[in-house]
Amino acid sequence: MMKMTTMKMKERLEKKLASANRTFDYNREKDTLKVMEAGNSITLSIPQIIANWEEQADVAVEKIVYYVEEGLRASQQTIDISASLPNVYPVIRATSFPQKTKDGKRLLMEKHTAETAIFYVVDVGSSYRFIEEVSLEGTDVTIDDVRLAAFANLRKRATTMKKDSVGGNDYYFVRTNDGYDASRILNESFLAEMREQIEGEMVLAVPHQDVLIIAGIRNNMGYDVLAHMTMQFFADGLAPITSLPLVYNDGKLEPIFIMAKNRPKE
Repeated sequence: MMKMTTMKMKERLEKKLASANRTFDYNREKDTLKVMEAGNSITLSIPQIIANWEEQADVAVEKIVYYVEEGLRASQQTIDISASLPNVYPVIRATSFPQKTKDGKRLLMEKHTAETAIFYVVDVGSSYRFIEEVSLEGTDVTIDDVRLAAFANLRKRATTMKKDSVGGNDYYFVRTNDGYDASRILNESFLAEMREQIEGEMVLAVPHQDVLIIAGIRNNMGYDVLAHMTMQFFADGLAPITSLPLVYNDGKLEPIFIMAKNRPKE
């Protein structure tokens, strides 16, 4: 495979994403490419795309092109929040995720843990649109209505898992690729069911939006393996969330910092 450079990848992305009303802004210092259209923008990290390309070749580029096209299309649709309640969902993001749109409108969000926040979106088919606070103005819809509908819609989604065991520790991976894998950490009845069947300490990880890892940890090695996996997923994700796992105790989630070869101290 030929060596991929930043400039080659930048040119390839611009060629694939070229469109009449679209402009690009390359930031040489940060190695990012901003794609702009109709007042909306998506910023891409070129080194991350190159790393994915080295593993998946052109499939990685096609995925990014699809992600950008759908994201820009979704951001140009106006939201009728009353009509949209059957299609609202909660999504988990890092607490550092922007809380305002580029034009200064506040996004509808709530706190979750020290590492994570809950944002609300409207599903528009193959993408979703973040809900702005202004969408509720002049309507009878409250944030409570949005939350209730979003969590109910999330519970209706099928949750399939793959299981892997290493050194006596069990790891379950939720990767349905429907855009709400990490968000399933908000499905309390699902977490309670998992607690029933998991042996050892129950630890969860949401390294990026398209994976939820649930671990049943019985020894120190279990923490090491989870820390390594979480860091790897975090580095590869399109929408990274947090590399810190979360311990599940009595229905509550607490972020923990795992040193390699070390069990976290309570």
